[in-house]
Amino acid sequence: MAKAKIRYVCRECGWQSPVSLGRCPECQAWNSFDAMEEAPAASARTSPKAKTALRLSEVPAGETARIPTGMGELDRVLGGGLVPGAVILLSGEPGVGKSTLLLQVACGAAALGGRPLYVTGEESPAQVRLRAERLGLGLDGIYLLAETEIPKALEVLGAPGAGWTLLIVDSVQAMRIPELGAASGSPAQIRECAGALTSLAKEKGMPLWLVGHITKEGNIAGPKLLEHMVDTVLYLEGEKDRPVRILRSFKNRFGAVNEVGVFEMGGRGLGEVRSPSELFLAERLAGAAGSSVCPVLEGRRPLLLEIQALVSHSPLPVPRRQTLGADPARVSLLAAVLEKKVRLKLYDRDIFVNVAGGARISEPAADLAISAAIVSSWFEEPVPPDVAILGEVGLAGEVR
Repeated sequence: MAKAKIRYVCRECGWQSPVSLGRCPECQAWNSFDAMEEAPAASARTSPKAKTALRLSEVPAGETARIPTGMGELDRVLGGGLVPGAVILLSGEPGVGKSTLLLQVACGAAALGGRPLYVTGEESPAQVRLRAERLGLGLDGIYLLAETEIPKALEVLGAPGAGWTLLIVDSVQAMRIPELGAASGSPAQIRECAGALTSLAKEKGMPLWLVGHITKEGNIAGPKLLEHMVDTVLYLEGEKDRPVRILRSFKNRFGAVNEVGVFEMGGRGLGEVRSPSELFLAERLAGAAGSSVCPVLEGRRPLLLEIQALVSHSPLPVPRRQTLGADPARVSLLAAVLEKKVRLKLYDRDIFVNVAGGARISEPAADLAISAAIVSSWFEEPVPPDVAILGEVGLAGEVR
């Protein structure tokens, strides 16, 4: 029998090497290589018979049924609700509320007559129950399985007559297949575990939620293949010391991409914010200089956001340009345009720009509102409170 070939895979980025290396050439991580046996190639003689190709016009058309989650903001981000057999990857910073959100999703499924199964690989059943009791959720309709080994979990998931209607796995990095030999969280384990769970979800027509960790760079941990395997990729964002949470869709095969849902963390978990603009502008000071309002489009939803700017004398040889929620390179560019075209002396001034409420702005249409806030702070003249400012500023000083 031929000896199985060994390859070495970086657990941080998935880069492969025929020999073990101390440092990964791709991501520069130290001691991150795990040994893996290459699977033997399948023989062409044993491959199943090819299916008959169809014209696109011959494919039967049908409207995909949607399953409501019980949370309108979440249904908006998903494109109208859950699709049977869809696989959703939810990621975010530790402590942002991923497990809380999915526990509420499980409770909503149970309230609608479903049979949700919550597979926990990082917390004990007692910890999950304490969270559910703290959130005031019903306990009877949610089923819990504390397991980290995929073969054992699949026995429960595929049991005859189980009738699971929703599966939540928290988290995919905690799952493992013992036969692989690699450590939990390695690219091989994440790929194979996600593949096994995805196949089961497609076969049973059961929506599957996967919780994914993120690296210190802010990317989803594990191989990039994980994001290609799933149908939807969601990021839950928010500052730990602020109640606002923003759920963004970065990939969605069943709905719009870049759709946004806004939630507020409270004692009862994540509550829906049906009027985000009112929330973001609730604490705006009347008559304050250095503040402007900018309408931005997040997915299909327009939001009104407050942009704050502070211009002050700098004692440093190189003045600071610091931002929160805005692109610092864009703010530096706008400062240069204001100095060149409007004749504002900003070369010896610190400029601080903040998007209130923990929101983020990335579109160029916010240029004019940022510029207006800087000019307002410079002259100590407030922008009229009933004015919304929108427009892209070019290097020649034109507004588009």
